[in-house]
Amino acid sequence: MAELRFSMEPHGASVVVSVQGELDVVSSQRFDDYLSEASSRSDRVILDLSAVDFMDTTALAVIVRHWRRQVAAGGLFLLAGARYRYIKALWITGLADRLPMYDTVGEAVAAAGPEPGTEAAGGHDARESGEPEATAG
Repeated sequence: MAELRFSMEPHGASVVVSVQGELDVVSSQRFDDYLSEASSRSDRVILDLSAVDFMDTTALAVIVRHWRRQVAAGGLFLLAGARYRYIKALWITGLADRLPMYDTVGEAVAAAGPEPGTEAAGGHDARESGEPEATAG
């Protein structure tokens, strides 16, 4: 089993969190803490999953929770480099249609845009595709 590593670096107004190794029930609290730190640094978080070797549903739950929290606060939460076999549950539940995903970090950084509220690459605000549905009550 490869050692789990996290790194965080700014890219313009966004912060990119890169994960290397396995995300599972054992590492989920550490993963959650790291994403919380990232969201305290920027309202635009890009999660690079391209070096993830394994991810279970507890890690997916952490991702969904942070995505919802970030968007509810008016920010962005984007995934980059996620492999289908690890995020299959997001597709099955329909969340993949709403959670912004990009093939590369570069594409995600471009979609996040240079300034909050400005138009993202491709002529649309990336926030539009990533908003969770409001719930009654």
